Amino acid sequence: MGATLEIRNLHARVAGDERMILHGVNLTIHQGEVHALMGPNGSGKSTLANVLAGNPAYEVTEGEILFDGESIMELEPDERSRMGIFLAFQYPVAIPGITLANFLRAAINSRIKEKNPESKGISIPDFRRLMRAKMDNLSVDHSFAGRYLNDGFSGGEKKRAEILQMAVLEPRFAILDETDSGLDIDALRIVSEGVNALMGPNLGVLMITHYQRLLNYVKPQFVHVMFEGRIVESSGPELALKLEESGYDWVREKHAAVVL
Repeated sequence: MGATLEIRNLHARVAGDERMILHGVNLTIHQGEVHALMGPNGSGKSTLANVLAGNPAYEVTEGEILFDGESIMELEPDERSRMGIFLAFQYPVAIPGITLANFLRAAINSRIKEKNPESKGISIPDFRRLMRAKMDNLSVDHSFAGRYLNDGFSGGEKKRAEILQMAVLEPRFAILDETDSGLDIDALRIVSEGVNALMGPNLGVLMITHYQRLLNYVKPQFVHVMFEGRIVESSGPELALKLEESGYDWVREKHAAVVL
């Protein structure tokens, strides 16, 4: 059986702010599963993604995050990444002067050297072969490797670069924070094909999205609705269709009194 990422009664807020954003989130994801997390703006979806990745801008006040039964609450973002947690950002940051290839080779070497401090890391020829194979699998132009990370990239190119990073790093759990944000229908299709190409028994996925349209391309087994910092509804893909047809008003009416 594969690894498990478990969230137990998670409460969190922006560091230094008294206002709580997450009010007791519970969720378990197994490798090989695809979960979609939906909800209105301000419900806490992106906060959850950042907390899972260990973003120091957020403070956990209660609850646990367990990776295969072991707490990761004290781990830094790079340590969580090396364990196998990957976050695809809603708004990827540009880093001029650092090529995508150099960035990814450094990330791979950090994982290799954690296991074997004496290792010199992956050789340049081996890395080039790996990079090209992943690019071919995702239909990404090889010129991407020599471009500065997200610098001058279109919205679609940024998201494709994120998926390429995921392919190269081979995480055990991927959190896709509104990967469909800002994409036109063609870019959405291309990015979705990349995500689907990486699906398998060794990858658990949490897709955060507002809209059904992403789920038309990437099919989840489980759909959850977040409202006021809690997951208040969980079901199969039919739940996303209900939200597409009816919006979130019924969620507010059903759960507003409960979560206050």
